[in-house]
Amino acid sequence: MPLALEIISPEKLLLSRDVDMVVIPGTEGDLGILPGHANLITGLRGGLVDIYAGGQITERYFVSGGFAEVTDTHCAVLADSIIRQSDLNPATAATLLDEAKADYAAVNMADQDSYLRASDRLISAQAMLDSAAPARAEKT
Repeated sequence: MPLALEIISPEKLLLSRDVDMVVIPGTEGDLGILPGHANLITGLRGGLVDIYAGGQITERYFVSGGFAEVTDTHCAVLADSIIRQSDLNPATAATLLDEAKADYAAVNMADQDSYLRASDRLISAQAMLDSAAPARAEKT
C-alpha cells in the first residue's frame, strides 16, 4: 500500500505521487512516514525531505521550513521554500548563513518574535549549507 505524497511550495504543487516512504525534517527531529502512520501535523525546520522507493532514496529536496500534515494514507509537505538538493549552491548557502549569523548577533533578545525569526533563519541557513555539500560531492 503506497503513501500519497504532495510537496507544495507557495508558488505551485511541486510533486504529487505515490511513494514507499518519506522522511521529513520535523521541528523535533526527522520523521519517517510510512503508510499507516498516525495522524499528525508538525512544523518543519530547514532540512532535507527524502523520498524512498524500493528501499532507496530516489529524490531529495531542501525545505527552509513550513508544515506537514500526515494521515494513514497521505503526507502533504507545505514548504516555505523548496529546492532540489542537487540544485543547492554551496556559495549561496554560505552567504545566506553569514547573513543569518549577522542578523542573529544583532537581534534584540528581549523581543521574542525577532529572536525566534532570527534563530529559525540561522538554523535553516546552516541546514542548507550542510545539505549543499553532499549534493555537490554526489555530482563529481
